[in-house]
Formats: sequence, structure tokens, C-alpha cells
Amino acid sequence: MDIALAVLLGAVALIVVVTLVRAVRIVPQQRQDVVERLGKYKRTLSPGLNLLVPFIDAVRTKVDMREQVVSFPPQPVITSDNLGVSIDTVLYFKVADAVKATYEISNFLQAIEQLTVTTLRNVIGSLDLERALTSRDQINRHLSGVLDETTGRWGIKVTRVEIKAIEPPPSIRDSMEKQMRAERDRRAAILNAEGQKQSQILTAEGDKQAAVLRADGDRQARILQAEGQAKAIRTVFDAIHQANPSQKVLAYQYLQALPEIANGTANKVWIVPAELNKALEGLGGALGGLSQMVGDEPRAAVDSAAVEREAAEAAEAAAAAARQVNDEVRAAEAQVNARSGPQGLPAPEPVPPASLTGESTVESRPERA
Repeated sequence: MDIALAVLLGAVALIVVVTLVRAVRIVPQQRQDVVERLGKYKRTLSPGLNLLVPFIDAVRTKVDMREQVVSFPPQPVITSDNLGVSIDTVLYFKVADAVKATYEISNFLQAIEQLTVTTLRNVIGSLDLERALTSRDQINRHLSGVLDETTGRWGIKVTRVEIKAIEPPPSIRDSMEKQMRAERDRRAAILNAEGQKQSQILTAEGDKQAAVLRADGDRQARILQAEGQAKAIRTVFDAIHQANPSQKVLAYQYLQALPEIANGTANKVWIVPAELNKALEGLGGALGGLSQMVGDEPRAAVDSAAVEREAAEAAEAAAAAARQVNDEVRAAEAQVNARSGPQGLPAPEPVPPASLTGESTVESRPERA
């Protein structure tokens, strides 16, 4: 009897515990439980402690209210230019109404996946490959709008849709790589040509500026040189004018210049004295006549003997140059006469010695062929 009573008390206690467990429901944060009473929707349990009627109320679904991320497998899609591409998508959504998500559709996640695939094929089918690769933002906005409008009646809020990858066929990828490489080579060639163009332009500008500066420097140098020569000539002229040189000094300078006049292969003026003794006599007479000039007496500070010696040396040098020129002229005439025969040209007339002192004009004759 005691055993039966103990078993009965144990069974009653077990029933009480089970009843309490089924009557008390604790719901965590960001979750909602849908409760049915005798198979019919009764209420939605909010987070916290909730009490149910044991064996009458039952929890149908436990809905997570947090935002969820779902990555769909790659889907084959054909573009408008008949190219098959594989597209991976990522979907962000959250449950806005737990009751609609439970009773409006059996499996909202599968429905969202199929809706994403069909919408993606419609969008990509209206674009070519190049636009599909460069219009991801536009595709994402279009997908988000369509999915949000459709899933709204299911109690689902699609927050964001992202295209993770668009993979064209291998042959298309090779062609795109070749095209990109050609485009980069073209840009590199253009940049290289632009660089060379700029370099040549800068070089030409530098050469132009350098030429202008050199020309300006040459002009300034010529101007300064001309001014220096003008000042030198003016200074020499003023010095000669102030010194008032006598005719003796001028005759002496002329005698010193005679060897230079006689020297030179292209000189057309021939100084040919008839006789050397007469030339020396003429030079002596000229020097003597110069000494008798009025107002041309030698100064006390000048050594007249030294001047006469220098004049004699200059006269001897001029006579030697004259003899050399005379010998060359006679040799040339002999060669010409030998070639021309009896009809040869006449010999040139000798220049009188007085021409050496500047008393008569020197006769100039052209060179003979």
C-alpha cells in the first residue's frame, strides 16, 4: 500500500513538473516565438518570461529577428551578346513580421534565392558583358528593389544585395586580358610620345633661348669692341695731333714699312730701282733734304747719330728687298720671253729711286699670267 502511494505521488510530481515546464517559456532577445492554441495562431511571444496553457498552447516556430546573410551558389546567366557568365550573389535580409514569415510562405529563404536568380537573369539578359562588368551598382539597386517589393508581403525586409563575382568564360577572359594589355601598351606609347614631344619642345626652347643669348652677347661684344677701337683710334689721333711729328719721322716710318710692302707673293706693286747706287744717293739726298726743313731741327734730347744709323740700316734693308724683288721680276720676264718668243711682252720700266722717299708716284702694274 505504501509503495503504491509513493508511485502515485511520484507520478503526480512528475506531471506537475512537466506542466510547469510547458507553461513557462523564456524567449531570448531578438527572437519571437509564434504560439498556436489547438492548431490555431494565438499570439507571438516577446523576449522575456512568458506563460502558456499547458497541453493547449504550443510554440509553432522560433523566428530570429536579426539581420541575416545568405550567400547563394554561382548561377549561370546569359548576357545580351550571348555570352554565358557565372554570377555569385550575397543577400542581406531580416524578418520584419514573424507571423507573415511563418504563415505566408513555407520556406522564405528558398523563395528569396529563386527570386534572386530569376531577377538576376532578367537584368543581366538586357546588358552586354562590358556593361554587366561595369554596372554592378545599377544591378544591385535593381535587385534590391524587386526583392524588397516581392518579399514585403512575406514579412521579409531585403536590406542589401551584392554581386560577389562575375566570371566570364576562359576564352573571353583571355581576350579581355589581351585587349587590356593592348590598351595599356597604347597608353604607354602615347605617354612616351607625349614625353618625347615635350622633351623636344623644351630642348628647342632651350636652344632658341641660348641662340638669342649668344647673339645678344655677340652683339654686345661687337659693340664694346667697336667702341674700344673707336676710342683707340681717337686716342692715337689725339696723340699724333698733339705731338705734331715732323716729316723726318714720317719718312723714317715709311722706310721701315718698305720691306713689308715688298714682301708678299700677291703684291701687285713692284718697286724696281734702276741702279742701286742711285737709289742710295736718292735716299741720302732725301734724308739730307729732310734735315734742312724749316722748323725741323733735332731736339737736344734726341741722338741724331743714332737716328741716322737706324735710317741707314732701314735703307739697306729696303735696298736688299728691292734687289730681291728686282731679281724675281727679271726671272719672271725671262720665263715669259722664253715662252712667247720674239713677240714677247716688253720689260717693265724701272722705278726711279726718288719714289722710295715719296717724291713721285709708284707705278702699279698687274700681274702677268
